[in-house]
Amino acid sequence: MTVPNSDVHLISAELESLRPTQMTVGYNEVAAKREHWKTLDKKARASTIATHWFPAVLGPQKDYFVVDHHHLGLALIEESVKEVKVMVLRDLSWLDPVIFWRMMEHNQWVHPFGADGSRYEYEHLPKTLNELVDDPYRSLAGELRRAGGYAKDATPFSEFLWADYLRPKIPAKLIKKDFAKALKNALAYAHEQEARYLPGWSGKIEIR
Repeated sequence: MTVPNSDVHLISAELESLRPTQMTVGYNEVAAKREHWKTLDKKARASTIATHWFPAVLGPQKDYFVVDHHHLGLALIEESVKEVKVMVLRDLSWLDPVIFWRMMEHNQWVHPFGADGSRYEYEHLPKTLNELVDDPYRSLAGELRRAGGYAKDATPFSEFLWADYLRPKIPAKLIKKDFAKALKNALAYAHEQEARYLPGWSGKIEIR
């Protein structure tokens, strides 16, 4: 029998007080979310805030560490939204920081990898959503999924896995200079057998 987690509850929180659990986002995706926000009227905006809950874990110093919606959070900050709904998944604030991060990693709630694809110590994670830096490969991976390069998958941080796959194959300069061409190349790479380990891969399985 599954026992409900009594920690789960909903609160309101200031966006700029939320702590990220990843180091990067794709700025193209943030820009797209900002453009969508601009098309919404007052009622639709209120509905978006009410229904898009930010899942978070209460951690050391009673900070809320969000484990999803980083792109949306940064977009809303840049659109001057002050407060959002936070769904608290667990209260781990009583743990020693070392154990806290061990539990975060165990639950796949943290992704401490920079825009160069390298892993960093947890203290290098941004302190606010405003400090998230751009990873153009994350933008490319997100657009690749929307273009049918791979299927949406529940695997945590799946877009980052695809970003890392594309990183050595497509020059960053090409992504910035000619995004459409970079996407075309990414679509070709996405269906190769080499990518079959990735979540959502939709290539053809070769029978030998």
